[in-house]
Amino acid sequence: MIPEDPITDSGFTDSNSAVQNGNVFLENRSSFVGGGSVVCTVSDVTEVAECQSVFNNSGSELRQRNVSNGGGEGGGEEMVSSSSRVEENGTVDKEVEVSSAEKQWSQPNGNIVPTVKLEPAESLDWKRLMAENPNFLFSVETSPVKYFMDEMYKGNSLRSTTTLGSEKERERVYDTIFRLPWRCELLIDVGFFVCLDSFLSLLTIMPTRILMTLWRLLSARQFKKPSAAELSDVGCFLVLASGVALLERTDISLIYHMIRGQGTIKLYVVYNVLEIFDKLCQSFGGDVLQTLFNSAEGLASCSEENTRFWIWRFISDQALAMAFSILHSFILLAQSITLSTCIVAHNNALLALLVSNNFAEIKSNVFKRFSKDNIHNLVYSDSVERFHISAFLVFVLAQNILEAEGPWFESFLFNALMVFICEMLIDIIKHSFLAKFNDIKPIAYSEFLEELCSQTLNTQTEDKKKNLTFVPLAPACVVIRVLTPVYAAHLPYSPLPWRFFWILLLSAMTYVMLTSLKVMIGMALQKHATWYINRCQKRKRHLHND
Repeated sequence: MIPEDPITDSGFTDSNSAVQNGNVFLENRSSFVGGGSVVCTVSDVTEVAECQSVFNNSGSELRQRNVSNGGGEGGGEEMVSSSSRVEENGTVDKEVEVSSAEKQWSQPNGNIVPTVKLEPAESLDWKRLMAENPNFLFSVETSPVKYFMDEMYKGNSLRSTTTLGSEKERERVYDTIFRLPWRCELLIDVGFFVCLDSFLSLLTIMPTRILMTLWRLLSARQFKKPSAAELSDVGCFLVLASGVALLERTDISLIYHMIRGQGTIKLYVVYNVLEIFDKLCQSFGGDVLQTLFNSAEGLASCSEENTRFWIWRFISDQALAMAFSILHSFILLAQSITLSTCIVAHNNALLALLVSNNFAEIKSNVFKRFSKDNIHNLVYSDSVERFHISAFLVFVLAQNILEAEGPWFESFLFNALMVFICEMLIDIIKHSFLAKFNDIKPIAYSEFLEELCSQTLNTQTEDKKKNLTFVPLAPACVVIRVLTPVYAAHLPYSPLPWRFFWILLLSAMTYVMLTSLKVMIGMALQKHATWYINRCQKRKRHLHND
């Protein structure tokens, strides 16, 4: 009901109702609206009223319906019979119905809280369904039997989760299982022998060249500027001598018992930490040695005015190479002691170390994205790692010769074979799945082997970064350190001159054996490299002609 006297205030509030700024508050009594507002009265608590006010510049709209529940005075009547839109020209627009979703109460903040009543879903009546459609179980569209028969005769039973293979997929499977493993293993083995050849060159060729240089200087009795190769040999000899001298003062038994007191998990952690530092030192050691060789080249070809500068540069690079090689030697010595501790332990520590270390290596490499160059460097790294493991096993053999009691050779041989076989299997699995996930063909490993053969023949002139980089100084320090006590233990107890004679004799015999091994391995590598490069060139010419 609208009062006679208009209310000029923009809002009015009493104890029962209020309308402010276009918001309508409904109570059980009267509601008063200011200028242009709408008043709705609810006479009974059982009646539900809906009001909606729409304010605009041209007019207002009122929608209201009153639904009675059958009780109360005047129940069932509509308080507002229709809804209309009144415009300025006095015309009435058509009635706009209010949807059921709009049956809601307005809140003071203007938000709408829905009060929609959800009807319960009708449950499935199996008897009624069968009465309406007696052939439900055997109909074409809904029959379970028909569905099962269709699944039986539609083809592959796993077609929903797998796809039909192609010839390319078949080639990938056979590449992963058969073609790539033997090419990868061949490449790693050739790289291992290249590292062994470099190691033997350090122990045989370098001392011989130094002795020849000293003989030339003594016979000529006049100073002559040494060449770059001679300076490089002298620098490597100083690095090797300093590393062996410091390792000789190291108490291996103390380090052994410190590591042996750790648990299996700690041994695994220690070995992995040392292996990571070994790879870092191996990578950075090549750069340090290249810096030393560069300074030797500059000192050999410098003028008289710049000689002082190049001498100081060579000395600083020599000191850096010595410090870094000594650090790397201690890391390899600690790693070999850790492996020796695992081998001689009686609690399957070696097996636990191999399993955890090798599968951690697979996890860290297989599921990553690698380029072709990265895989190339990874193969070379595996070759160097295999050579380091061989040096560790030489250390274990020397320790068994000195300290083992009772029959030990069979146990050592079994453990050494287990280490090598595990390393070989892990490398094969790693590279097979790396090639599969990164779409690397097995022919890529043949290309890597061709580049390694070119490096062996010193005919590679393209990219020096693809060469196999191996610095044998640190492994040589460790091997000399562990073999020296073995020679000393087998020297006869005789006067000093005879002991000196036996030392020279054993050293000469060792030198002859190492030189013979160096010659055989070097000649075999060159012959294999020549044959393989010629074979690859013939294949390329044949493909080009086709």
